[in-house]
Amino acid sequence: MQSSNGPRGAGDGPERPAGNQEDRGTPSRDVTFEDPWHDAPASGWGELHDTGTPAPAVPPARGGPGATAAGARDVYVEVQRSAAFQEVRGRYRRFVVPGTVGFLVWYVGYVVTATTAPGFMARPVAGAVNVGMVAGLGQFLTTFLLSWAYARHARLRRDRAALELRWDTQELARGARGGAQ
Repeated sequence: MQSSNGPRGAGDGPERPAGNQEDRGTPSRDVTFEDPWHDAPASGWGELHDTGTPAPAVPPARGGPGATAAGARDVYVEVQRSAAFQEVRGRYRRFVVPGTVGFLVWYVGYVVTATTAPGFMARPVAGAVNVGMVAGLGQFLTTFLLSWAYARHARLRRDRAALELRWDTQELARGARGGAQ
């Protein structure tokens, strides 16, 4: 790639002869700094289209004007306002919010107890195992239990309703676009 900064003279770059190594630490007055991106404009910034006008920043949608996009958007807004969607979101929130709050309280309680009551955490439970070790392992256990409970709750209480809602939404959106593509 050539630069627009001018022609390179002998000895300006790595092509310098091996015998000319004595002035290595002193900068040359005719050194030019090459910017490889100087001549290349950013794509879409000020470039002219085939007609001589600036190119559009975003290409138009495949399907044509925004009428079909507005129809699909209306379908999704309608589904979001539906009772079935609100029920699925409500079931999700009724599980996730208490589970998250409970786990964070348990975790912060563990950290605060470990820092403020080291004597209590060092109390032996069985042999070399102390309260701190049991509580730390309890953190891992509750993480796995909470993950299992979340997956079970999703499978039993939300997945079927969400799948039906997704199927209905796809059918409505397909109808709004004017049929299958």
